[in-house]
Amino acid sequence: MNSLKRLIPIIAPYKWLVGSGFASFFVARFFEIASYYMVAMGIDAINSLINKGLPTIPYTLMQIALVIILCVVMRFFFVVHARRAIRRAGMFVAFDLRQKVYSSVQCQGSQFFAKIGVGDIMTRAIQDINLTERLISSGMVHIVIMIYAPLFGLTAMLIKSPPLTILILPLLPIVFIYGYWMSGAMARSSRAVQGKLSALSQHTQENLSGIRTVQAQAQEFQEIKRFSGTNEDYANAFYEQSRITSLMGAWTPFFASIAQLVILMYGGNLVLNGEITVGDLVFFFTCLNMLLQPIRMAGWFITTVQRAAVSARRLFEIFDAEPEIKDLPSSIVPLKIRGEFELRNLSFTYPEAARAALIDINFHITAGESIAIVGRIGSGKSTLLKQFTRMVDTPTGKVFLDGHDVKDYPLVQLRSQVAQVLQDPFLFGEPLKNNISYDDPSRHLDLIWASADSAALRNSIEEFPAQMDTVVGERGVTLSGGEKQRTTLARGLIRNASVLILDDCFSSVDTETEEHILGRLKDMRHGKTTILVSHRVSTLRHADRIVVLEEGEIVEEGTHEELLRLNGIYADLERAQTFGGKKQAESI
Repeated sequence: MNSLKRLIPIIAPYKWLVGSGFASFFVARFFEIASYYMVAMGIDAINSLINKGLPTIPYTLMQIALVIILCVVMRFFFVVHARRAIRRAGMFVAFDLRQKVYSSVQCQGSQFFAKIGVGDIMTRAIQDINLTERLISSGMVHIVIMIYAPLFGLTAMLIKSPPLTILILPLLPIVFIYGYWMSGAMARSSRAVQGKLSALSQHTQENLSGIRTVQAQAQEFQEIKRFSGTNEDYANAFYEQSRITSLMGAWTPFFASIAQLVILMYGGNLVLNGEITVGDLVFFFTCLNMLLQPIRMAGWFITTVQRAAVSARRLFEIFDAEPEIKDLPSSIVPLKIRGEFELRNLSFTYPEAARAALIDINFHITAGESIAIVGRIGSGKSTLLKQFTRMVDTPTGKVFLDGHDVKDYPLVQLRSQVAQVLQDPFLFGEPLKNNISYDDPSRHLDLIWASADSAALRNSIEEFPAQMDTVVGERGVTLSGGEKQRTTLARGLIRNASVLILDDCFSSVDTETEEHILGRLKDMRHGKTTILVSHRVSTLRHADRIVVLEEGEIVEEGTHEELLRLNGIYADLERAQTFGGKKQAESI
């Protein structure tokens, strides 16, 4: 229940809606019990007319009927208002929870997503929030019923016949104990169902994201078989939960029937002995129904509470996750970044990694300089680039930008003025122009075309019937690998940032197109800092300076010509690509 208690601050802004609903339900219960009382009075009046010919009550049947109609109408009005108020509160809370989940996820890093997969997050953002909203929208209504119904019903029963009321009181602790015992089983079952549902969502999301790989490897039937196993696990967990719910739904009416049987037998004798009237017995039965109403709904209510408790706990696992990158900006940093970097004895190790990704890195980048970084796979190139924009938790006092620790810059400022084109060309399922101008959709179309032209993308776009309005599909599925890379490159170029970082974004581009892009890039980036990673010497040679990494350390540094004279790793790479390319051409 601690998870549900933590929902109170989220519900608090809507306390007036909830309070208004509770108050309206209270008034509605008053009119309900009043209508029951008037019905009992009408029964006694009819019975008196039949047996004695004259009524023994001061009201006519017409007056009683009018009061009953008034009570029913007033109850309807207050019930409608109460349900609307509480359900609106539930809707607003669900809205806030979705916003909170989305906002929390936006600030998380790779460690968080390694622990909680995208499919799992989707389940929590939809299914768990829906279950929490159900507790507020419907559960609170049932809470009101479980409080007000016994309050009014038991009070009226005690007034009418205390001995008859006392007979059924021993049944209530039995029902409570049974419900408490079953709630534990329901909690365990709910955790299992939500966990299996998350696994099912995660499996589906991963399969559909990699559908091309599945089809290319002819693994469709194997994946269907794997999904069947995951689906069966979820079905079994849901069956167990349904079994518990059904068991509770079967036993609670049984307890209610016992109470009704007691009232019928003992109350009938009281009517025969003249101690109470027929109307009183009918009134007692209606009050008993109010008293037993919580018992009948106990199974559903316990299920709702336990599922919501599990869902709330899963949501707070997201809310409580500390962002890996702490945004603690300083007021002393300049508003405009020039692009001068200095790395001082930088070493970095990923959590739970066996060895360091970067070891004692020292080098300086002058504002306006173009730097190329090269190295074998796993040498630390991408990790080094992440330090510049704090995509990882950069150590304090190791990376400086324009003379200030990079951790002193607000993340928004740092990542808006240091543009990074990632190695993985991710595109949104929207028109091309929206993907290119992602950071500022209000840009003029001419500027978007100019950026596409700089990325050698114009010709490809002009071949599409809708051109810039072409919807690229999820993750750019309708584009080729080279077109996706050039689109993401155009998205980086259009920002005209003080610093541009290119992480191996020419790997799917042919040499001729690459030369065109690099030529335009040199003109556009004059006086601005450019840092690029590539495995192609044809790309690296355009840089002012080249840094060679090997197992997380800088082993060579200099211009293209200087590194060739060193006759080291870079020279070996140049020979392999030059002579390897010639041999390949001769073989063709």
